[in-house]
Amino acid sequence: MRWSTFRTTGDEDHVGVWRDDTLYAVPGVRRLVDLLGDDGTRLREAAETAIATREAVDLATVELLAPIPDPPSIRDFMAFEEHVVTASDAIGLTVDPLWYEQPVFYFTNPAAVLGPHADVPIPPGSGAFDYELEVAAVVGKDGSDLTPEEAERHIAGFMLYCDWSARDLQGTEMKLNLGPAKGKDSANGFGPWLVTADELASRGSGRGYDVALTASVNGAGYSGGNVADLYWSFGEMIAYASRGTRVRPGDVIGSGTVGTGCVLELSRVHGAEKYPWLHAGDRVRLEAELLGAIDARVVAGSSVRPLRPPEGARG
Repeated sequence: MRWSTFRTTGDEDHVGVWRDDTLYAVPGVRRLVDLLGDDGTRLREAAETAIATREAVDLATVELLAPIPDPPSIRDFMAFEEHVVTASDAIGLTVDPLWYEQPVFYFTNPAAVLGPHADVPIPPGSGAFDYELEVAAVVGKDGSDLTPEEAERHIAGFMLYCDWSARDLQGTEMKLNLGPAKGKDSANGFGPWLVTADELASRGSGRGYDVALTASVNGAGYSGGNVADLYWSFGEMIAYASRGTRVRPGDVIGSGTVGTGCVLELSRVHGAEKYPWLHAGDRVRLEAELLGAIDARVVAGSSVRPLRPPEGARG
């Protein structure tokens, strides 16, 4: 099944299920997370109810939002080895052997979730704006101290994910041994729908799934990869996330960037002239088999508002 959250002109949020290219609204349901929390029974029953109405949504009136517009949390991992190696080299580091022994993640901003076609403002003060091509799992039910096998059964589905990144802000703040924070704080973009885990089961490959990913900027091909290249599986990531705490329905677990999946990597390998940082007016398109596409325009952001007045202006 494919699930979307959408808004019609001047209306509140709705939840709908797709059958082929037709979207059916679920009567009375405003949040997709309210259909999670069990083994998938609520989703199946809601889909049957929606499709039985045979009242298709007029797509010309619809704005597709992120499938989970207000997730309880977003943990973003670094689970693709090629990205870790190349990105580390780009900032003058080597990969710590510990990365091969345990997965690593950071918490990012649930208040900065964007839909698949929303404009993306450049963060204040950034001159090195980047996209990151990822996939995210959505947790379907509560769990704590899970094994990887148990964690796999807690996945409700998957979404395309763009971790928009201000590389200059990120690099500066991480000198202080915390972060990333403001470098990753302004935008988390998610694809047009949540694809339930059973839809990808037949594509299992390696530690992931045989799902091809691509990215382009202004129509020019940039990135390409596959979810099958994961070094850490989603089961392992969620199990680690649940250790000593709990994961909840609607929690988002990002895979981290696929190899070649950002300007940082591409400019390091092929040169900044060929792969410059993103600028206002650029059109970025990320796409994945089954998971749909994010097609977003980068726009100018607000200016920096100083935290303190200049030294000479103090009275």
